Amino acid sequence: MPSELQRKLDYVNAYRENRLIAAQDILENPSLFGELVSICFTPSDKNNHKACWILEFVSYEELLWLQPHLDFFCSNLKVLKDESSLRPIAKVVQLLIKSHYKKNENCIKLSEENLQDCIEASFDWLITDVKVATKAYSIRTLYILGNHYDWIHPELKVIIDKDYADHSAAYKAVAKEVLKKIK
Repeated sequence: MPSELQRKLDYVNAYRENRLIAAQDILENPSLFGELVSICFTPSDKNNHKACWILEFVSYEELLWLQPHLDFFCSNLKVLKDESSLRPIAKVVQLLIKSHYKKNENCIKLSEENLQDCIEASFDWLITDVKVATKAYSIRTLYILGNHYDWIHPELKVIIDKDYADHSAAYKAVAKEVLKKIK
């Protein structure tokens, strides 16, 4: 029999309003959060992409809830292949990296291994054939990481320069913004 969360996810669709309601439900029932994270990284689950959508919205409100799940989250980034799952998870990675480098108590603390997993996934998403939103989040994430790992900015610049001509206006806007900051 499907779990309470699975039954809820069955009713989620792509409408923002619908996703927000489901996220609110998780925020009001934190006990469902662990299962939500687990479904996000179970590509065979029919609700996998919906769980990722909900995780993104929950992360805007309660990013710290991910702290006990970070090893699982980061080490499983590479299992995601579905476009509908990648975009929200790339956004969550960006939120995690931003939080990690903020200097206050209520921030996410990523281990070196977590950071390496995020770097690897972001570069993978940047060089594979995924939609522009995922690439844009990856560029911004790698820019932040490049302020702490000196090899990242030069690599990022090479990839952006190489791919620039083949991409949409949205990609070019993000690429231009980040290239300006790197130089």
